[in-house]
Amino acid sequence: MADYRSMWTELDLDLDKHDALLQALPGMYEGIFLTQDNRPEAMAYFDFVIGEIHGLRVKELMDHKASGGKVVGLFCVFVPEDLILAAGAIPVGLCAGTQFSVPDAEEVLPRNTCALIKSSFGFKVGRTCPYVQASDFVIGETTCDGKKKMYEILAEYHPTYVMEVPQKKTPLGRELFLDELRGLKVKLEAETGVTITGERLAEATALVEAKRSALRRLHNARKARPVPISGLDALLVTQIAFFDDVVRFTEKVNILCEELEGRIARSEGVAPADAPRILVSGSPMAIPNWKLHRILEDSGAVVVGEESCTGTRYFTSAVAENDGTLEGQLAAIADRQLETHCACFTPNDERIDDILTLAAGWDVDGVVHYNLQFCHTFANEAVKVEKALASKDAPLLRIETDYSDEDMGQIRNRVDAFLEMVRR
Repeated sequence: MADYRSMWTELDLDLDKHDALLQALPGMYEGIFLTQDNRPEAMAYFDFVIGEIHGLRVKELMDHKASGGKVVGLFCVFVPEDLILAAGAIPVGLCAGTQFSVPDAEEVLPRNTCALIKSSFGFKVGRTCPYVQASDFVIGETTCDGKKKMYEILAEYHPTYVMEVPQKKTPLGRELFLDELRGLKVKLEAETGVTITGERLAEATALVEAKRSALRRLHNARKARPVPISGLDALLVTQIAFFDDVVRFTEKVNILCEELEGRIARSEGVAPADAPRILVSGSPMAIPNWKLHRILEDSGAVVVGEESCTGTRYFTSAVAENDGTLEGQLAAIADRQLETHCACFTPNDERIDDILTLAAGWDVDGVVHYNLQFCHTFANEAVKVEKALASKDAPLLRIETDYSDEDMGQIRNRVDAFLEMVRR
């Protein structure tokens, strides 16, 4: 990594804490990812991105700001990236997914708050995430009570704008969300000084849709038996989608997919054809949260899909054809975003249908429902998931955990027992 210390100083990072974080990441990454057998050659790009995770991409953001552009931080897939791009700003996912930042958050937030909320908040108050420091403002959303109350506190530390997400997929809920997108458009125009026109929005949506299409292509490649890419690597690609340059990322994913499709034609995989095929469902997994995939694949399984915000909920839906007017495009974007079948909705039968469809279409041997501690929406919805899978005689393992390594042994024992049952 080049010397970015002057940039990190400009961003007011706590350099001592930040150094400790960056010293830990390479060894962890190498032990998890670079020791895998028969990795696709095209994964070298994504390894490079992680190697420069707080360097080159942050510099690109700072160069954009130096030329008069804006950077907008995001926490959730309900915030439409294309609307931000249409305003000439760069959307970027914010740091989370690690226990490292949780102690800083617990000096302010209750301890019995979900790890995702504490980790993301801790990166700000601990000044260890260059992405939130580089952002001109962040956009929150009302997908759960914990997040929306955290945003009130976050606003004391960083400019924060919160958009409402409806709790029911009714015509009234759709109109509420469409009106929120109109309000976000006004906010973005005021922040950037750029008028979002129908033409600008159409161009931005085309970029975002191309990225989603590339991710769908990757996801579909995992239907193959044997699987041409590990679940760890596929998860990593989707995680990187949240902060990498959209055009460059799309190109690199399509290059990867070309390699994977060649592997499929040659019946070449990263695991034996009879390895248990697992679908992971539930809470999102932000970098560097690779714990569950690592345990599953170290135990001899292969993860073939993620029903998650760092999985299918991010890229499955697409903007439908519309009349091309600005209002028509906003309506189509609202419809795309509301096809994200998050546990925040009630009822949410569509998510159950998604899990059953993925389990059948990807020839899944078992489902692991992953739940972050104190994430009550997904924890309660797991009851319906379990019943639905039981009706199809599909094995399910429910895992509730946080970002620490303290329970890895316990989870490994439960995974081993689950895979033994699946193999019978």
